[in-house]
Amino acid sequence: MKKINVFILAAVALIAASCGNNASNSAAVSEEQQVAEKQGDIYSVDLAASTISWKAFHKGGFAPRWGTLPVQSGEIALADGNITAGDFVINMEGLKVDSASVTEGDKKHTDLEAHLKNEDFFNVTTYPTAGFKITQIAELDGTAAAGAIEEANKLVSGNLTLLDSTLNISFPAKITVTEGRAEVQAQFTVNRTDWGIKFGTSEADPAEWGISKDIEIGVAVVAVKQ
Repeated sequence: MKKINVFILAAVALIAASCGNNASNSAAVSEEQQVAEKQGDIYSVDLAASTISWKAFHKGGFAPRWGTLPVQSGEIALADGNITAGDFVINMEGLKVDSASVTEGDKKHTDLEAHLKNEDFFNVTTYPTAGFKITQIAELDGTAAAGAIEEANKLVSGNLTLLDSTLNISFPAKITVTEGRAEVQAQFTVNRTDWGIKFGTSEADPAEWGISKDIEIGVAVVAVKQ
């Protein structure tokens, strides 16, 4: 009996640790804010060099799935070596599931792609794009840096639009500006239910309850001066 209890406690600890890791880099969410005015030089996003990655889990951090989302268009404004504003369009119809993340013999990554694109999740037929518009970029303090990407130096805030909902999110980022080039790297977690994406989260239906609400987002954006 003691061995069984120890096993159960270890499993609970593992689950708690998995959930805690997701929470440690959760983006702060608030109401939609006024978009920053573009000041300075305009840099266009290099679509071939820029990527948005995502990772999602079943409850407790088990059976992760991951993939990519293509950046459709975007530009940022820079003045005195600092980003002042920017906006980006994400092609939700181009959502991909990495086949390496679906290892069960009876499942296909293409089936998951189709499910994520239908009305249960991102409904790409009605909402083919998502958007992000910068509202503010501030210096990063030690508290906000907890769980951030390595060498994060800025706190980026912006309006994220998914489906028909727009909310402001804030997350640490590493921003590097060199001659004619700017790079933004970040890794953070959002709760999809904040934007009304609630499939698989009903505790009243055990058949749906197993999908985590959290989605890990990885950003690697490169922009070059026009």
